[in-house]
Amino acid sequence: MKHKIRIHLADDHQVLIDGLTNLLQTVENFEVVGNSLDGTTVYNDILQSNPDILILDISMPKKDGIEVVKELLQKEFQCKIIILSSYDDLKIIKEVMKLGVKGYLTKKCAGENIIEAIEAVYQGQEYFCDSVREKIFNIFSHNNPKLNKNIQVENPILSAREVEIITLIALEYSGKEISEQLFISTNTVETHRKNIMKKLQIKSTIGLVKYALKNNLINS
Repeated sequence: MKHKIRIHLADDHQVLIDGLTNLLQTVENFEVVGNSLDGTTVYNDILQSNPDILILDISMPKKDGIEVVKELLQKEFQCKIIILSSYDDLKIIKEVMKLGVKGYLTKKCAGENIIEAIEAVYQGQEYFCDSVREKIFNIFSHNNPKLNKNIQVENPILSAREVEIITLIALEYSGKEISEQLFISTNTVETHRKNIMKKLQIKSTIGLVKYALKNNLINS
């Protein structure tokens, strides 16, 4: 029997919790095991529900989501956290990712992306919804004179994230720089690099640069 991913929802709006619960219950290997409406109760609540994944709103009453994350970190509670927020402020994203949060979704895209986010984070990956990912990439790279500002590559082989990674590699950013600026681990960057090279049947960084030039990801 396939292990069910245990999910705890923490948000101050019952209607959102109910909506997400109904959505997540349509996935066979998901199990919503608890919920919290108040930031001060999250720790004790998840002690009872013992989730694999905590979906946490930043704007919780009495104790906000960042304080909750810090409390869980201090008490060494081992569950993976996905932030669900009305905001896409990069300062907030950077702060929570440094604290060990594994995913960040805006509430606008939650219905569309939350299932994918849970599966990715459960498997050990970081996850951002498209609007957040694009904002992070654009702010990081927009001043680079070699970047083609009108990137519109629809590649059936590469994901949108992989297109970004190959672009940054071609712009000569190091794996450490990419990981720090995109708020992902160096292991994730290296995994992306290997997957890209395998998909494109490229054997070197030079090959990645040639691909980026050929597909107008960067300017020569």
